[in-house]
Amino acid sequence: MNIQSAINKEVFIPRDERMLVAVEVRRRKRKRVPFLPTGGRGDYATFICISVTNKKPPQLLITKVKRFTGSTSFTRRSQWTVEQLRQVNGINPKKDCPEFDLVFDNTLDEWVASSSAEKCIFVQILYHACQTYWEGKSGILGKAGTPGKSDTLGKSGGPGKSGRARRMTLDSHDIQAGPSDPLAPPAPRSRSLPDRRKSYVPPRQTEFVNCQSKLTGDACTMNLVIYRCKAFFNRMKTEMVASRGRPQSKGRPGQRLPGRTMGSVVQRANLALGERGEKLSRAEDKTVELMHKAQQFADTAHKVT
Repeated sequence: MNIQSAINKEVFIPRDERMLVAVEVRRRKRKRVPFLPTGGRGDYATFICISVTNKKPPQLLITKVKRFTGSTSFTRRSQWTVEQLRQVNGINPKKDCPEFDLVFDNTLDEWVASSSAEKCIFVQILYHACQTYWEGKSGILGKAGTPGKSDTLGKSGGPGKSGRARRMTLDSHDIQAGPSDPLAPPAPRSRSLPDRRKSYVPPRQTEFVNCQSKLTGDACTMNLVIYRCKAFFNRMKTEMVASRGRPQSKGRPGQRLPGRTMGSVVQRANLALGERGEKLSRAEDKTVELMHKAQQFADTAHKVT
């Protein structure tokens, strides 16, 4: 099970939410509180997650999740709604970079993702999730104020059940405060649907600035596939580099291994790492070739449309 599946299972599913994407980040400028001791950099790992609730109307949420060193569990730290997210700053609109900023109502978070591909996946999914959320929320306005069957008169010419109830309510109002009472307050007039639409002020949507057009424009599905491939190979490369620093034996330092010398162990390890490096290089070359073909396909499709 990968990290995203583990976070979704442990943090979001118990809260009746569904995680869309998660990215591992670290702060560009580390926050320090003067009266608190600062810990080391390896104390915990931070993840920024995008989730949506399963209940209707759905809510789009941004959650900060942490996993402390030596622990396998994840802890939910902070959570914001998409209405509180004012701006997403991609830092550099001309090239891929791992830096991005999230501006909320009362805070500014400056992050660095684990890779440029991870950041691009996060921004792209967040952008389209915001577009879907705001479009769905604006559609609720058109459904508001639609009269039901109980508010209409019967087809036979006489008032229906709701008409009789309305007439009884008006009669009781006239009895309590008749027209001869000059101090009686005027009855409130119900606003029509066009008036409510005119007075409706749409909420301020999230602003995406300094983001590459390929993250918010056409051919987004193809770009998402390319970035997922890049992120996968970046993780493979990170695991390969980490495996080089691991000891090959679990014995004590200086202990002689039975049946083989330390030189043969090092030689075999170097040979295995060399073979893995060659395979990884071939895989990266194939990825670049696939990326160029996908870009050509996207350009051709854009010209056709």
